[in-house]
Amino acid sequence: MKTAQWRDYELIDTSDGERLERWGDIILIRPDPEIIWKTEKKHPLWRNAHARYQRSNTGGGAWQTYKPIPDVWKIHYKELTFRLKPMGFKHTGLFPEQAVNWDFAMEKIRNAGRPVRVLNLFGYTGAMTLACMAAGATVCHVDASRGIVQWARENAEASHLADRPVRWLVDDCLKFVQREQRRGNTYDAIIMDPPAYGRGPGGEVWRLEEQVYSLVEQCLPVLSDDPLFFIISSYAAGLSPAVMEYLLGCLLQKKYSGKVSSFETGLPVTQTGLVLPCGSSAVWESQS
Repeated sequence: MKTAQWRDYELIDTSDGERLERWGDIILIRPDPEIIWKTEKKHPLWRNAHARYQRSNTGGGAWQTYKPIPDVWKIHYKELTFRLKPMGFKHTGLFPEQAVNWDFAMEKIRNAGRPVRVLNLFGYTGAMTLACMAAGATVCHVDASRGIVQWARENAEASHLADRPVRWLVDDCLKFVQREQRRGNTYDAIIMDPPAYGRGPGGEVWRLEEQVYSLVEQCLPVLSDDPLFFIISSYAAGLSPAVMEYLLGCLLQKKYSGKVSSFETGLPVTQTGLVLPCGSSAVWESQS
């Protein structure tokens, strides 16, 4: 289990399917299906939060606001700045547990001793893109949502990184990778955080467990001859860290040597001193 050291984010407590969290000065209560225990909600902020996301019995849900919340507010992680806002389906635009992967990427890029080109697929609001840019990499950020890519650009501006070399692309990630193959473009590092479940433009169902092997396989031709690392993150319940590690071992270690590892990501809970599991990651990295 790997956890990050935050100042502006805190997982205060967990109980009965909910998280009590501090995002800067804003206290939110959000649902989490991993939280199956029903411990007593002793912390006073359970009764003094700014807002709570309440799921509906018919699907979806809505935010219930108890105190005024800014339309957008900012939090910081090291030199990075993120613009947050309450979104549909409980999200705020940031997954704080992923900071362990931001730290890993920044260290690898800064220690590379050479220019590094990074491809960030399913880049979301750009946290990993910002981390790589701050470390000195040239980044290609790809996500299928125009609004989300614009949010990532705004995060780059907030972090004073807008002048760094980056391409912001609204595109289907798999189709983009296939076009990059034809164009002969390559990258020294590839990062992906694909959704666990989705539907394509024709209504076809997309499940990560069924597609992840071919997705990683399609990325191999766009890796450079001397790649630095490959990271895949997942929130799919049926895709364990060990399975993803084995997959990267089969596809990358055979060709590039190096080493593979995997781990659960998690967030420390202030009230209990325990760690809440929050998805998993697998990493291939060069040892040169």
